[in-house]
Amino acid sequence: MTDTILVHANVEISTESLQAIVETAKLLAGRNEKGVYRVDTADAVSGMISKFLREKDFEAYVKDLHNY
Repeated sequence: MTDTILVHANVEISTESLQAIVETAKLLAGRNEKGVYRVDTADAVSGMISKFLREKDFEAYVKDLHNY
C-alpha cells in the first residue's frame, strides 16, 4: 500500500448515490436498543469514495495529462 493522506474536499455525487450509501450504512449498522441508528453516514460516504478511488486506480488517472 502506498502512503496516503486524508483530504477534505467537496465532491459532487448524485442524490441516488448518497441515498444508497446512507441506506446501506444504516442497514449494516442496525439500530440500538432505543431504535436509533449509530452510524456516521459522512464517514460511510468518505469510505466508499476512497475505496472506489483505490480500486479504479485514481493515481494513474491523475498522472494522465489527457484527463485535465
